[in-house]
Amino acid sequence: MNQQVTQPGQRRALVIGASMAGLFATALLRKQGWIVDLFERSDVELFGRGAGIVTHSELLAALVESGADIERLGVAINDRIALDQRDNVIERLAYPQIVTSWDRLHQLMRDTIPSEHHHLGCNLQSIEQTEKGVTARFSNGRVEQADLLIAADGYRSMVRGMYMPSVQPAYAGYVIWRGVADEADMPLSAKQTIFDKFAFFLPPKNKIIGYPIPGTDHALEAGRRRFNWVWYRPVDPRTLEDMLVDEQGNHHPVSIPPPLVRQALIDELKQAAATTLPPSFSDTLSVIPRPFFTPIYDLYCPKMVFGRVALIGDAASVGRPHIGMGVAKAAADAQVLARLAGDPSTTVDEALAAFEKERLVDGRRAFERGRTLGEYLLLDEEAGVVNHDDHWREFHSVAGILKNTASSDFLKSL
Repeated sequence: MNQQVTQPGQRRALVIGASMAGLFATALLRKQGWIVDLFERSDVELFGRGAGIVTHSELLAALVESGADIERLGVAINDRIALDQRDNVIERLAYPQIVTSWDRLHQLMRDTIPSEHHHLGCNLQSIEQTEKGVTARFSNGRVEQADLLIAADGYRSMVRGMYMPSVQPAYAGYVIWRGVADEADMPLSAKQTIFDKFAFFLPPKNKIIGYPIPGTDHALEAGRRRFNWVWYRPVDPRTLEDMLVDEQGNHHPVSIPPPLVRQALIDELKQAAATTLPPSFSDTLSVIPRPFFTPIYDLYCPKMVFGRVALIGDAASVGRPHIGMGVAKAAADAQVLARLAGDPSTTVDEALAAFEKERLVDGRRAFERGRTLGEYLLLDEEAGVVNHDDHWREFHSVAGILKNTASSDFLKSL
């Protein structure tokens, strides 16, 4: 048994999953005086997960509270633009934000966790609970005991599966293709049109966006940055099953690792881009060697607490990426849990009950907002436009999509 020594009255937590949710939970609970150990099943440090991240004021506040240095967090942009197929700007919105990369955020948060509390190669096998705490057993023989276990192990959460096996990801009907272009490789015309902006192209049932992010080694200097390229495309379930087969004929359930996406699918994507996208977006895609896709899934768990086990981040609920709040929502979960659990006058069980009551509300709102923004991609053209109310028009108009994509304003409306 590997066990941390705690002082009398000092509380201990185990965090499962070393992605962003796990890092925030570990850093913030440590700030509250807890002993916290973070366990990741991978044998190596996580890197390269996703590409671009749009920040919000809530995320910036969580980073500062965690002790992260945000001085060189990302690229500052001021405008959102929508283009037509010829690269003409048809809509513009002033919307200052800082955009960054998953790698940069991970590096900043990883620096807040001492190495002796960050454990790789620890694959959770089982959880046992008593009235006083929880015991976790790992495949490498490690056994850990604590007052609390936090599941930050993503939308395919093993921990959630132990307690709510009926809650499974549901395919939303479309995929997101992603890729990153080096600024230096982009054609000059594309850079001049879209590089320093949050750019959109919105043909029916498709959504193409892009924005600048830090470059290799988190560089922010002009010429060394990168451009985050994204295309949401509807894909029927049968076609998706074929797309999840790699070059060797192996089928990957739910999602396929980026290096295994078949070259034929990439070739088809680039051919479609050349004929349907504005030159700025299609020319940028041409310098991205291997774009990859991820199916979009819906997931909402109606409970976040099971005894001394708490779900946070995507393990609890998923807001589709249109809202750009996956990391921010995970950070907010961790903030609320740390604040409540850090109160010495409150028992762990009382803190968990209050946490679940508070965070289920915002989790549901993020889940619903993501679905609302995704409706544009599944628009029934035969339905016409009769009897559509103001809410429908807001989320199916170019101006409305520019305003509501990657925005946390909906959380402030009530």
